[in-house]
Amino acid sequence: MSLRITDHDGHQGCYFERTPEKLVLEGYRHWLAGFETGSVAPWELTLTLYSELLGPAAGRRAMSELSHFVRTLRQCAACPLRSFPFGAHHVCRDECLALGLIAALQHGQEQTALLCLDAMACRPLQQAVGAAAGDFAQTLSGLDQHLLPIPQGAIEDVLSRATARTIH
Repeated sequence: MSLRITDHDGHQGCYFERTPEKLVLEGYRHWLAGFETGSVAPWELTLTLYSELLGPAAGRRAMSELSHFVRTLRQCAACPLRSFPFGAHHVCRDECLALGLIAALQHGQEQTALLCLDAMACRPLQQAVGAAAGDFAQTLSGLDQHLLPIPQGAIEDVLSRATARTIH
């Protein structure tokens, strides 16, 4: 089942098809796939997607911050990051946390951001992951790409239902 929302402009559509959410979710999926496969093809697909949605210069800038965020997050090698294939209209725990973190940072929801960071990053790297996520969130905001806020209760629900917990 696809989640349908009414965005701030009154447009009816799937949450994952909104440009800001697509940039974060599909960018995250493509970037992880590049690491997992050892191929640059998913990263080239990211550049194509970002360029189509933001324009070439802005797309490169946003992709650079995405890359830094995902690379920093991956440094917690004890817990491999998970994602669904490109274009899937559902999300796994790690994808929810990535969306939740970026949305929380954009909306000044410090407690939600800390909850996401605590669940997705090992303690020694939480500050670095938070800084990289903050740079990505700020870049997207600067490009007028604001994710919808995700309530802290929704993140707590995802964490309580997740069967595979992140352990550091």
